Amino acid sequence: MNDKQNARIVYADIINLPHFQSTKRPHMSLYDRAAQFAPFAALTGFDDMVTEEARLTDKPIEMSEIELEALNRKMDLVELLLQDGGHPTLSFTYFEPDSNKDGGQYLTRIGIVKKIDTFTKKLILYGSDDIENKKIPTIDLQLDRIIDISGFPAENDEYEN
Repeated sequence: MNDKQNARIVYADIINLPHFQSTKRPHMSLYDRAAQFAPFAALTGFDDMVTEEARLTDKPIEMSEIELEALNRKMDLVELLLQDGGHPTLSFTYFEPDSNKDGGQYLTRIGIVKKIDTFTKKLILYGSDDIENKKIPTIDLQLDRIIDISGFPAENDEYEN
């Protein structure tokens, strides 16, 4: 005899009885029954920690002398445009350090240049209204984190790489 046949013999007196339903408590839904056996987070925050550790960050790029010179020429052009009373709309690519781990990410922001603050070493872009007419504050970019400037008027193409 196999185990299945043995079980039928051992439980023969109760195997065909109807399933018990309590008259004092309401029947539990299948959803609630399943929730009793659902996995739980034994280590609170562990999944967040693993996700954060797996998140990739970029390392800051070390620019060559030629690249730095080209960037400085572009920054000089921005200063000239500001001195002439212009406020050019330009695209800036810069490194934003990560607040949680080493490294960061490279972002590109397009904005209207308000001024270059040499004391705090920041380039300040005008704020604007977004689609929902909410005011966006001015944006400060650290000069030493900017790696590229583009979007100069067509007559100044000699300043582009």
